[in-house]
Amino acid sequence: MEKADELTKVSLAKSNQRHEAMRRSIELLNFNPVREKEVVLKPNFNTADPYPGSTHLESLKEMVVYLREMGAKKITIGERSGPVDSAEVIETLGVNRMAEELGVEVVNFDQLQPGELVKVDPPGSHWQDGFLVPQMIKEAECVVAMPCLKTHQFGGIFTMTLKLAVGIVPKAGNNYMGELHSSPNMGTLIAEINTGYRPDLIVMDAMEAFVEQGPMTGKRKQAGLFVAGTDRIAIDSVGLAILIELGSTPEIMNKPIFAQEQIARAVELGLGVDSAEKIELITGDAESASYAEKIRSILDSQ
Repeated sequence: MEKADELTKVSLAKSNQRHEAMRRSIELLNFNPVREKEVVLKPNFNTADPYPGSTHLESLKEMVVYLREMGAKKITIGERSGPVDSAEVIETLGVNRMAEELGVEVVNFDQLQPGELVKVDPPGSHWQDGFLVPQMIKEAECVVAMPCLKTHQFGGIFTMTLKLAVGIVPKAGNNYMGELHSSPNMGTLIAEINTGYRPDLIVMDAMEAFVEQGPMTGKRKQAGLFVAGTDRIAIDSVGLAILIELGSTPEIMNKPIFAQEQIARAVELGLGVDSAEKIELITGDAESASYAEKIRSILDSQ
């Protein structure tokens, strides 16, 4: 085990109440990265399919309310969808109406102008010529990421925090998605997109998960918890351990977590922890602690 000051905390909060689990997962971290900050809130709106195909609207609404209670100065929801039209997905999911009711702005990353995008070319990049990301998220005072927990049948194997970053790369006027999906190194390219921004808080909705197929539809299982932290690799590693505990695809069940391509490249890029030993699971009740023991056992066996 590494020294305590080298550990990264990941909270697990089990509950049959979505709002309770979400709030408790954040409270367990015992820090506030949003106070007096302008926050970019990044959900998962790949398509208009219901949760876990996309971020649960009630979770998104509760997050906006809670971030305000935590002292956020301004909250902007930013996302783009794909392959479906982003504006259509955002409207169909009811995000615009919710945002209007709560008084927050929604920014469709596919509608940004060239001057609102910045070029990123990671060290040792596997992208042909780097990629563009929104300046508003790369230079944000604070970013809160809201991934779902699910498998991905069209490449990448799983989609959680690291793959959430694909939604910051604009589709309009670019062939980035064609390059990504035709690459034999898709997991590597996914990890490299993460050099374009840094989340200050990650809150993963794992009340339900797609354990097969995904990301739009698939075989569901109840996990009944929220997972929160600040480290993308740690969160996704815990998410993979949850999928293993639930029973998932051969690609997930039969490969060590830190050998997964997304994780391995993210480690090379220094985006987070480099081993499961550096992940400290924190809980606040007996049910969550019991489940955390199962996840810890899976992480330690990798």
